[in-house]
Amino acid sequence: MLVPARVGPAIADGSVSVLFRRWRRPQAVAGHVYRTAAGRLLVERVDVVDAARVTTADARRAGASCPDEVRAQLRGDPSWPLYRLRVRPADGPDPRATLAADGRLDADAVAALTRRLDRASSHGPWTRETLRMIQERPAVRAPDLAASVGRQTQPFKVDVRKLKNLGLTTSLRIGYELSARGRAYLAATR
Repeated sequence: MLVPARVGPAIADGSVSVLFRRWRRPQAVAGHVYRTAAGRLLVERVDVVDAARVTTADARRAGASCPDEVRAQLRGDPSWPLYRLRVRPADGPDPRATLAADGRLDADAVAALTRRLDRASSHGPWTRETLRMIQERPAVRAPDLAASVGRQTQPFKVDVRKLKNLGLTTSLRIGYELSARGRAYLAATR
């Protein structure tokens, strides 16, 4: 779910608690937490609403001054359903950050990570090579890292996202770096 970073402070302080999205089919589920540029958001409720019936109260909860402003900002095909999402910041820290900070890996954890990371890869084992590259070249843009190993940028970024989801890397403003967990995993698999 795309939520711009500029909306994050308004969601955090409660002045924005509603998002409107035009989707062909639902892209969010009530009760789920989503990672967005605005932070981790809990979607409390998802309703299909008629665009002509957006209320002034909901427009204000969405950070708009009136329903017309909400409608003017909508993207997507006008024939698609309009979804109203009630959101709030998710409680607690990002589990990836908690994992990333923990550099203690026992042999079982290393084996489990190894099994999980390289399975079913269309381009063969990539994990240790990618971790070593990030360790040697922190804060380097993804397109540059991908090109250095002859890979396309988007599939490369998907793989790095897998590493981040397991707490092995962290994102910087530009590029990546290994987390404590990533350094421990790389040391244990040398």
